[in-house]
Order: sequence, then structure tokens, then C-alpha cells
Amino acid sequence: MGAKIFEELKRLLSLRSLQARIFIIVLVAGVIPSMIVRYGILDNYEEHSVQHRIATVQNQLMIVGNHLISNNYFNTKPEGYSSSVSKDVINAELEMISNLYEGRVMIIDSGLKVVRDTYDISEGKTIISEEVIRCFQGETMSNYDREHGYIEMTTPIVDASMESGEVIGVMLTSISNDATMATLEVLDRKAVILQNLVIVVIVAMAVVLSMILTRPFNRVTEAINEVKAGYSDESISVSDYAETAHIVEAFNQLLARMRALDNSRQEFVENVSHELKTPMAGIKVLADSLLAQQDAPAELYREFMEDIASEIDRENQIITDLLVLVKMDKKAQEMNIVSLNINDLTELILKRLRPIARKKDVEVVFESMRPVMAEVDEVKLTLVMTNLVENAIKYNKEHGWVKVELDADHQYFNFKVSDSGLGIPEDDLPYIFERFYRVDKSHSREIGGTGLGLAITKSAVLMHRGAITVSSVEGEGTSFVVKIPLSNAGAG
Repeated sequence: MGAKIFEELKRLLSLRSLQARIFIIVLVAGVIPSMIVRYGILDNYEEHSVQHRIATVQNQLMIVGNHLISNNYFNTKPEGYSSSVSKDVINAELEMISNLYEGRVMIIDSGLKVVRDTYDISEGKTIISEEVIRCFQGETMSNYDREHGYIEMTTPIVDASMESGEVIGVMLTSISNDATMATLEVLDRKAVILQNLVIVVIVAMAVVLSMILTRPFNRVTEAINEVKAGYSDESISVSDYAETAHIVEAFNQLLARMRALDNSRQEFVENVSHELKTPMAGIKVLADSLLAQQDAPAELYREFMEDIASEIDRENQIITDLLVLVKMDKKAQEMNIVSLNINDLTELILKRLRPIARKKDVEVVFESMRPVMAEVDEVKLTLVMTNLVENAIKYNKEHGWVKVELDADHQYFNFKVSDSGLGIPEDDLPYIFERFYRVDKSHSREIGGTGLGLAITKSAVLMHRGAITVSSVEGEGTSFVVKIPLSNAGAG
């Protein structure tokens, strides 16, 4: 159990792991919005609290300002004017506001002189500041100093009795915002606790989701490991997601191909064993027969030796094809590229193979659409052309035909071999290029095939960065098309 948990943690810590990436995405998608919401709510609360506090104080200051005007606090009324409220009462109001909001209120007259200071520090002094001057021009201002926790505002004292509504004084007020900050700290602590709880829940969800979402991929891995270990060779099925279905489908196709290849190899071993043992058995029988006869005539010796030579040639052909295929498999094998006239090469190959065609009364026709020069490996290309044309002749009907066509465009040349032969069953077409595969095993043995010719041909074509395709109708004939680049760029 501990080892399993350790493996899960190790997988999560690896950024190459899909599970780790899902975990991080879910975590980030949950934590960042929660932090944004937390700071957004606190900032919004602070802003609204400050604005409300400013509005409340301003309203009270405006009332006090009206009292100042009505009670001729600045001595701007004509002589004989009497007020029912004394300056002491107004000063008491100012003290009350100052104490209530833990702040300071200064009354400044039109000469920028401090008439009243609730701190009793600046009375009689002249104060010059941008805020005060702009307030005398009718502009109310407020400023929130978050660092020091206070709000500063200016309130104009307007004499409404004058037609112009002249500003005759300014109230410069500083109030504490400690209450708001204290409430904000309480809210912040609660928000931190709530956010931590949310983060814990999100982490748990991220772990669970990452494990659940990657579980189908783990099942795919386990199924593949079972096949790899040899515990099972059955097709696997994990269809939870489209992605896992595609992976499983590709793996099952690969598994089917491996089974087919394994079956082909097993069949090849049986076929080659038979092919190699048959000539050897024939040679043994012929040799024993000669040894058993004391005075056998020379003609009989010659006949037996010809049969022995034929069996040796047959076995040698099988071994030769095997060696060619092994050489084709070597990745480090170099291509001997030369610039070659493909028309001349085709004519030369057909000249060599026409005697075989005449024995079966098969007509071989060559059509060239244009002269073709290409950079190729002459030996390997000769092997391709020879195998295809020779097969077309060998697996043809008597009095049949073989047609060879050569064409080219600005990038590739096409070598096409068509025949009127036996054709290939549709079910066998996907496998004919696999090693050791033979369509008609008994007939191939009579003709002398080893099941390696088309595999050798395809390997040679691929080494040229080319392609080979086949189309066939059983009983009517087969057509092979080889497409090879004119230039050897990247070949080998």
C-alpha cells in the first residue's frame, strides 16, 4: 500500500505525467479564482466602507457649515445681527465630530487663516494647500491614505444668502479609518480560513479527478503490460474515452499484425524445414541408390548427378533468398546510388526473362511513355524489377501476357507490371508483402517459390524512399505499381 501511494506521489510530481497535469490544472483553476474572489470582496468592502464614511461625515459637516453661516461664525454679517447659537455650541459640535470619528477638524476663513482647530494646535496660523485653495473654488475633495489609515476631506462653507453663493470658509477634516480596518482584518482572517478550507477541498478534488480521469489510460497500460509479459494475447478493450479507444484500436491492429507475422514465421519455419529437407532427402536417396549399385553404367551416374545438382540448386536458391533478405534488414547498409537510364535497365531485364516466358508461351510487352533517368541503386532496383516480372511470368496462364509500363513526372518514375495470370484472392492482398507469406503454398512449391520474393522487393523499394501497391482479381490477373523518386535525396 505504501509503495503504491509513493508511486502515485512520484507520478504526480512528474510534470510529464498526464495525471500531474490534470492535478495542476484543476488546482490552479480552483485556487486562483478563490483568491481573486477573496481579495475582490475585501477590496470592494473597503471601498464602499470608505465612501460611506466620507458621505456620512460630509453630511454632518455640511450641517455644521450651515450653523457656522447662520451664527455669523466668521463675523461676515452686518452689525446688530444676533445669533441664537453661540460659538461655544458650534465648537462643541466640531469637538463632537472630532471625537466621534477620531479625527481633527479645522475651520479656515477666506484669508486662509485657521479660525478653529479641534486639536488647538494651528489656530491663528495660515494654511496654504492645494486642496484648500481648490475647495475655495467650490470643489469638494477627499483622499484616503490606506497606509496610515485616515481619510482627509475638504468641505466648502457657502454663504447661501449671497447671490453668488460665495465660499467664505473651508472645513479641512481628517478622520480615522481604524474601525473599518479592524473590521477588514476580521473579515480577512475569516476569508483566509475559508480560502484554506476551499484549497483543501480543491486539492482533494484535483487528486481524485486526476486519478479518475487517468484511470482508463492506466488500464490500457496494464492490459498492454499483460500482453507484453505473455500472460495474455487477447485483444484489449478500454472504450471510456475516444482517445483510449483510438490507442486500443491501434494496439489491437499491431497485435493482430504481430500474430499474423508470428504465424507467418512459424509457417515459414515449417515450409523452409520441408524445403531444405526435401532436396537433402532426394540427394540422400540418389546417393544411396548409386552406392547400392556395384557396376552402374555411366549414363545412370550422369542422370543421378543431374538430379542431385538440381536439388542442390533448389536448396541454394532458398538460402540465397534468405541471405538477401537479411542484408536488406541491415539499417546501416549503404545505398550505391548511380544515375541510371531506367529504360535501358528495363530492356536488359526483359531480355533475360523472355526465354522463361517463351517456355510458357507468355508474351512480354514493354511500353515506355518517355525516357527516364533516375538516381538509384542498380542492384536493388534490378532485384525489384526482376522479381515482379518473373513472378508475373511464373504465376501466369499458358498463352498469357505480361505488360511492363514505364512513366515519369517531375518527381517520380512509375514501373508497372500487369499480367493475365492466376490473380491473388482479396483476403490475401494485405499480407503478400509479409515475409514468408505465400498465397498458394502447393503451387508455389511446384514453381519453386520461397515466399521471400515480394518481401525482398518491398524492402528494396522502401530503401529508395518509394512505394509499391498491388491490385488483383482472382482468375483474371494482377497489377503491381512501383513509385520511386527520380532523385536520391534522403535515400538509404
